Amino acid sequence: MVLTSTAVITLATLPSSLRGAVQNRVELDVRRVASDARTTQLRSMLPTSPRVHLLQVVSREGTVLAASHNLRGKPPITDIQLAKPETIYATEGRLTGDPEVIEPDEKYLIMAMESQTPYGKVTVYGAASLGDVDRALGWLYAVIFLGIPLVLVIVGSITWTVVGQALSPVERIRTELAEITGHDLSRRVPVPDNGDEITQLAATTNHTLERLERSAETQRRFVADASHELRSPITALRTQLEVATAYPDDTDWPSTGARALMSADRLTHIIDELLMLARLDAGAVTDRYVVDTCRLAEEQERRRAGGAVSIVTDAPGTAPVLGSPLQLDRLLTNLLDNATRHASAKIYLQVAVDEWDKAVIIKVTDDGPGIAPEYRDCVFERFTRLPEARAKDKDGSGLGLALSREIALAHQGTLTISDHSPGAQFVTRLPLYVEGYSPA
Repeated sequence: MVLTSTAVITLATLPSSLRGAVQNRVELDVRRVASDARTTQLRSMLPTSPRVHLLQVVSREGTVLAASHNLRGKPPITDIQLAKPETIYATEGRLTGDPEVIEPDEKYLIMAMESQTPYGKVTVYGAASLGDVDRALGWLYAVIFLGIPLVLVIVGSITWTVVGQALSPVERIRTELAEITGHDLSRRVPVPDNGDEITQLAATTNHTLERLERSAETQRRFVADASHELRSPITALRTQLEVATAYPDDTDWPSTGARALMSADRLTHIIDELLMLARLDAGAVTDRYVVDTCRLAEEQERRRAGGAVSIVTDAPGTAPVLGSPLQLDRLLTNLLDNATRHASAKIYLQVAVDEWDKAVIIKVTDDGPGIAPEYRDCVFERFTRLPEARAKDKDGSGLGLALSREIALAHQGTLTISDHSPGAQFVTRLPLYVEGYSPA
């Protein structure tokens, strides 16, 4: 577009500009000679300016009164008929005459003006060759109509080659991505070593594929573990009912019903936790209210009063957070259930407010054997149960701590295990609710 626009502008302006320059020089010389003739300063040999070599002063009778040195003794170069005196007339054409003076194959710009002088009415003729102009325009047309298409072809070819080479890594990435399926996410796209945006694109693509692979693997493991955990209570329930049905007279139906109810409760508990995890994974937004975590802690203590393990609650007057009352209660329930399984005699439930960080800190501490540092991350994985936990409670699902951490994250908080001796200490940090303040 730039070359085409430049060519159009050049073709529209340059020819007239070149001819205009020649015309200005010829017109200047013609007017100068006419002025000299009117003031009786006309010389027989007229001086010429550069590129204007043909000047003549001709009387009405056709006599050459003065001429430039190369036209001395020559007849008039033209016989243009002028309609008005003191007016410049111009035309283009070929001249005839001495080939040593006039080029027969070239066009000339011819200008004439009639003027009243002491010698009577005379006509001043001036002519300049347009050969240089025509040759310059010929080169210009050749450059524009032949050079520009050639340049465009060369530039287009170079651009096509360079861009093709620059985008070849993108094509390799596209080809590799097209072959990656959900059944095999272990493949990665090639990363060029150019260090440019394409390298960053390939690295980001591989990072995304890695996250997808981990997510798919987690999902597969989750489905497998969920199937296994659900199969156990279903199998136990089915076995109890089959035995009771096969020997109805020898069956203790109240005891069988109680065991079946326990299996059904375990199934319900597992399914509830799976559904809540699924909703959290899907990013479902529940209705949020201002929840006083101190009241939740006190309610947990009242519910568990009289149990085998005593709970000691230390809570300030109020510690509000913005969240789902059901999910926050489930978080405390799971943490306290986990502590109850491992505590020897006592559980400490502490709620504190960190005014500096605008956070509510909930600590659940037991006096059990504790958790080794190398296991403190894996206990939050779904369906993960340490050997000590399986030995103490065979009916656990391994979902409680995973669900608790997901609830904390959904409330823009954290759930970690801190160093404590004896026992284990789970620390939950949630944003403190302050009216008019929004946590980052």
